[in-house]
Amino acid sequence: MSLALRPMELADLDDVMQVETAGYSIPWSASVMKGCIRMGYDAWVGQVDEVIRSHAIIQIMVDEAHLLNLCVHPAFQGRGYGKAMLEHIIERAQELGAHRMILEVRPSNKGAIKLYYALGFERIGVRKGYYPGPEQREDAWVLSLYL
Repeated sequence: MSLALRPMELADLDDVMQVETAGYSIPWSASVMKGCIRMGYDAWVGQVDEVIRSHAIIQIMVDEAHLLNLCVHPAFQGRGYGKAMLEHIIERAQELGAHRMILEVRPSNKGAIKLYYALGFERIGVRKGYYPGPEQREDAWVLSLYL
């Protein structure tokens, strides 16, 4: 089954939130997701058999893209959908004039880190206590890719 990509719309919010809450122990809120769409961030969904199974959002600031969110439903991970979405987002960033993409990732998210490194991202820093956690905050690794 291939992943069909299309721009995210406000009407997709309920389905996107189902993926987000399945994919993350501390998901984004619907209001944050809605705000990103309304602000015009470059937001995409990936569908399998016309059902949303992944999403991604980037913000373009001058010539830099910030990958704010990339999520694949856990039941659909390991099938190349995350890679397909990330490659698409990188291409979109280039089309929108970005020369570099940055992102934050939890050090505990080994699958995501493996994907980012496979596509050429490099670790450039650490944001201490960036992510909320059930018991304590978790650092974020800052990764960068020159486009």
